[in-house]
Amino acid sequence: MEIENMSPDPMNLRQRQELREHKYFSPYASFSDASLGRDVEEPPCDIRTVYQRDRDRILHCKAFRRLKQKTQVFLAPTGDHYRTRLTHTLEVAQIARTISRALELNEDLTEAIALGHDLGHTPFGHAGERALNMVCKEGFQHHLQSIRVVELLEKHGQGLNLTKEVRDGIKNHQTKGMPMTLEGKIVRLSDKIAYINHDIDDAIRGKIIREDEIPDKYREVLGFSVKERLNCLIHDIVMSSEGKDDILMSEQIKRAMFELRSYMFQNVYTNPIAKGQEGKAEHLVINLYEYYYNHISLLPRDYIDLIEKKGETKERVVCDYIAGMSDGYAINRFQELFVPKFWNIY
Repeated sequence: MEIENMSPDPMNLRQRQELREHKYFSPYASFSDASLGRDVEEPPCDIRTVYQRDRDRILHCKAFRRLKQKTQVFLAPTGDHYRTRLTHTLEVAQIARTISRALELNEDLTEAIALGHDLGHTPFGHAGERALNMVCKEGFQHHLQSIRVVELLEKHGQGLNLTKEVRDGIKNHQTKGMPMTLEGKIVRLSDKIAYINHDIDDAIRGKIIREDEIPDKYREVLGFSVKERLNCLIHDIVMSSEGKDDILMSEQIKRAMFELRSYMFQNVYTNPIAKGQEGKAEHLVINLYEYYYNHISLLPRDYIDLIEKKGETKERVVCDYIAGMSDGYAINRFQELFVPKFWNIY
C-alpha cells in the first residue's frame, strides 16, 4: 500500500518572524528562537515570539497601569505636562527601540525590558525608595522590586513567567548593572538618556533652572536644547556600536552625559524648591510601613498568603504592598489611618 505523500505543515506566523530575524538581524542580536526560556515552560504562541509575549504581559499587568500615578521627579506638580513614572517608561522605550532598530537588534526584547524596568518603583519616586530602604532591615531597591513584581507579585502570586533575557535586562538597568544582552545594555543607557533630558525639560518648565544656566561645556558637546541632546546621544550610541558585539559611546559624549547627570543631581534632584515635599513623602511611607508591619492582618489577602503559604518575610511583604501603591493611594491610606475625621451625629 502506497503512503500518501504528505507535505510538512506550513510555518505559522511566529516561525516566519523567527526566520526573518535570522535573515535581517545583526549576528549579535538576541534571536527569539534562541531564548534561554522561562522558569515554567509554556506552549509557544503561533503568532507572537517569546519577547512579544513578554512585552504584552508587561503592558497589560496592573503594576504597569499604576505607573501613571507615580512620581518621576517632581512630587504632585501643578500641571499636566510633567512626567510621571509611566511617561518616563514610554520615553525610555521609544529611545531604546530607535537604537535597537538602527543596530538591527531585537526590538521586541528591547521594548519588553524598557516597559518593565520600573515596575517596582515606589510612590513618590526615589523619596519613597529611600524611605523603604531606611525602615526595612532587609533593604529596598527598585530594580530588585521590579523583578519581584514580574516573578512573584503579579497575577495573585503567580508572576508573569517572563523569559530570562527580559528579567535580566530589568534587573540590570541601573548604572552599575551589566545586562547579558545588547538589548538590555541599550535600555540601561536609554534610561539615563531619557531621564536626564526630560528632567531638564521639566525643571525648565518648573522654573528650577533655565536652559542657558546649563554649563556651556556640556551644551557645546551635547547640544543646546533637549531635542539636540537627544539626537546627539542616540546618534553617538548607534555610530559607536554599529557592527560591534557591545553597546558603546564615544568617550567625549559619555563623559559629557555623566557630567551633565551630576549637574542635575546638584541643581535639580536635590533642589529645595523642587524637592521640598520629599521629607513629608518619606515620613508618610515610613509611617505606613510601621503601621502595616504591626498590623499584618490588615494587608490584602494576596499579601498575607505570601507570608503564610510562600514563606516570605513580614518586612519584604510590607514593602511589596507599599511599593505597589500609587501616590494618591498612599496619601489616601495615610489619611484614613492617621488623620482624624470630624464626628457627625446627624
